[in-house]
Amino acid sequence: MLKAILSRQIDKFERDFNYDAAYMRDLLDASVSKFFKFSFLPSLGHGRAAPPEAVAAAGIVGTLAEDCGPCTQISVDIAARGGVKPDVLRAILAGDLAAMGEAASLGYRFARAVLARDMEEADPLRDEILKRWGKAGLVDISLSLTTARMYPTLKYGLGHGKACSRVVVAGADAPFQKLAA
Repeated sequence: MLKAILSRQIDKFERDFNYDAAYMRDLLDASVSKFFKFSFLPSLGHGRAAPPEAVAAAGIVGTLAEDCGPCTQISVDIAARGGVKPDVLRAILAGDLAAMGEAASLGYRFARAVLARDMEEADPLRDEILKRWGKAGLVDISLSLTTARMYPTLKYGLGHGKACSRVVVAGADAPFQKLAA
């Protein structure tokens, strides 16, 4: 019964985001408890201490480091539903720091520096995030970066990884910069 309820929630998620969540079904079929554990972790990266643009930028950087297909698209769609404007999302995808705005640029640059393990760059950016949005803001951005990388990694591990595909923002194709993991 619980699996049936959760399966219907996956159905709704797929309809709402026009997304193939077959990997979620594999996880649910293997273990309800593992499905719950995995489902709980990503919710940690969706706090409200940092601006949605900064959190979205970090998450999209994390997703682009692992995937250039459906996971990137759903990251963009979720950010759009969270209020991030289409022009900001297009700029994040393109890596256009000037066009993405100050908050998104800070989240983007911090995420890139963390992934590169470039602490010379990351440390002052972290200090700026702490100054602007406090420890909770830093946690929001860091968890967004971390959880964004989980989905593509699990999908590829379970055999559901896809080749690169186009990404659409507000009905129009949005070129993006593929990032190295």
